[in-house]
Formats: sequence, C-alpha cells, structure tokens
Amino acid sequence: MDVNGTVAEGFEPVRAAFVRNFEALGERGAAVVVYRHGRRVVDLWAGTRDVDGTEPWQRDTAQIVRSATKGVAAAVALMLAERGELELDAPVGRYWPEFKAHGKDGVLVRQVLNHRAGLPVLDHPLTPAEALDPRRGPEALVAQTPAWEPGTAHGYHPLTYGWLLDELVRRVTGRGTGEWIASDIAAPLGLAGDLWLGLPDSVAATGRVGRAGRLAAAPEPTGGLRVRAKRSVTEAYDDPDSLTRRAFAAITPFPDQNDPAYRASALPATNGIATADGLARFYAALVGEVDGVRLFGPATLAAARAEESSGPDRVLVVNTRFGLGYMLHGAASPLLAPTSFGHPGRGGPLGFADPESGIAFGYVTNGYRKTVTADPRAQALVAAVKAALKG
Repeated sequence: MDVNGTVAEGFEPVRAAFVRNFEALGERGAAVVVYRHGRRVVDLWAGTRDVDGTEPWQRDTAQIVRSATKGVAAAVALMLAERGELELDAPVGRYWPEFKAHGKDGVLVRQVLNHRAGLPVLDHPLTPAEALDPRRGPEALVAQTPAWEPGTAHGYHPLTYGWLLDELVRRVTGRGTGEWIASDIAAPLGLAGDLWLGLPDSVAATGRVGRAGRLAAAPEPTGGLRVRAKRSVTEAYDDPDSLTRRAFAAITPFPDQNDPAYRASALPATNGIATADGLARFYAALVGEVDGVRLFGPATLAAARAEESSGPDRVLVVNTRFGLGYMLHGAASPLLAPTSFGHPGRGGPLGFADPESGIAFGYVTNGYRKTVTADPRAQALVAAVKAALKG
C-alpha cells in the first residue's frame, strides 16, 4: 500500500495501523491526522479519492463526515453561550416562540445538546427535497409532540438534532449554522479550504470532495455497536415502529450523499464535509491553542465534556454517554481515554479531542459500513495513538 504523508517520531504505530486498514479491513480511500498540544504529529492519506474510482487521494481530499458534523455544529451553540448570546438553561421557546406548541414549552437549549429533548422522530418524515429546505425541518418539529417527557430520558437524535440546533442559531444570530462555522470557526483557524457545512460551488467544481459509498462487510469491531449486533439492537433497527428505525427515517428516503444539492445544503446533523486535517485541527482548537487561535475557554471546555446523559439510550438501544453536543468515551463509542469527547459519523468518520493528553484526532473515509458509533478502522487508529502515547 502506497501511504503518503508523515508521522512524528513515536507515532509510527499509527502508520502501521493505517496500512492494516487497507490490507485487512477493506479500506478504499482515507486520511488520518493527529495533533498533540496544537502541533500536527500524524498526517497520512492513501487509496482513491472516490470509493468507486481510480484517481488517487490527495492531501487536500475531503469527504462527507456524516454525524461527525454534530461535534462541529455543537461548538457553535457553546461559543454563542460563551459570548452571552445563548443561554443553555433557557427554554428553546424563548428564542423560537412557535416551538412551544404540543407540550414543548419546557424543552431547554441544554436538552437539545444532550439528546434529552424527546424529539428524535417525526410523525411525518420529510422527503429529500423538503429536508434541503432550511424551513421545513423546523416547521415539522414545531408540529411534533415529544416521544417522552423532555428531560426524563435520553435518546440519540440522529437527524432532528440538526434542525433543532440550526433554528436556534438562526433565531439568535440571523445566520445559519453553516455560515457561522465558515466565519467564526473555519476562517480563524485557516480551515476555509478544509471544513464546510454547505459545500461552496467553487469547491465542488474542483473535484476535491470524493464520492462516498458502502463497503462490503468487515470483521467485527472491537468495541461499540458491532456489525453482528446483539438481538435487541437488530430488532430495533428492523422494526418500522421502533424509535430507532423512525429516528433514522426522519428523512425518507435518505438523500444520496453524493448529490451536489445535498452537499450544498447545510444539515448540521449529517452533511458536513471535511478533510482529516479540518476535523483534527478543529478539535485541537477546542482543547488548546492552534497558531494562536483557541475556540473554547476553560469553562466551556469543561461544560462540553461533562456528562449530561448516560445509560440506556432510547434510540440506539445501548448505553451511551453525552456531554453538551458531544459523545463521551464509553462502550458504545470508545475514544482515547475517559477524558475524551467528540463525535463519530455513522459507518466510519471520527473526530475527537482529549484534553489530558493534548490529542486531537480526525479520520475521514470514502467507504462506509453498517457500524453506527464505532467503526473498526477508526478504532484501530485510536488504539495506535494510545500505543504511541505509552511509548
């Protein structure tokens, strides 16, 4: 396997794991970047740009990162809170009065971020065309009744999370989440060419963003939701009336993630596009300075990774842990250490940071599998980072 890029001394295990992903786990094209204390120590890429193509992956190749988008979008809400523009313990209805209908007057901004709002499903799913209209998702949520009493339980909001967050950002700032990310996160960090929510036409025209697709089955991952899931999980995904199935079907059928219209839209739950460096550099700036830029102050960082929800997840049907907008290290989503926080993308991508070790990690791929919160390729790379730190 022809692997491009560099690793700093001591991080050679990450390169070895990256090679094994291609040789043993069927990787087609991917990149991984790791920062430590604001300095890039791993920068690797290999394979093809498109999952079904032959053009080589370049250092600046980007991919859609699915739910890893949520971690970037969550930073918008937390940065607005840090600036005093959004109050986490205020009712969502303070900023979005129409939202209070149908028993939602007590839903807090905090509960949108920690997946306790009780709104993971839509009784009337959106079509792909409707989902790309930034007004339709929020309108559907205004008409929606919570699936459980808000605040009393948690359940992952795979798609509705994005509309909830985006409408809050619009009501507070007058801008969409994608616009805010471009101006207040990507631009200061020098990531205008590496991180987008709403792909600009000028970037789409360059062909830098690869085509993604499904890979064949791989060996079981060592952690998280396994390819051969336990019976209760399998039943939940197979049952059309379950919260699990309905939550992932809030857009039906799901859009083609290679469709230019889908990539140009801004869905803060699912369709961010990034290079591996874009994800890793973003997380590095949450836990420390990167070229003089830091996104979170100490109190905001502590709030982001403090446990807000844990235990049985009503949607994912396993035990999960969430902070404010971020998954926390645990059996369902193993990260580097108990202090780590971040967000996976379904079937592959992963971005996270660990403030104790100063590690920030970004992995993007063009090949997706059935895994939900812990893909074996990403997990192999995380394990290699851990081995490198141990020396």
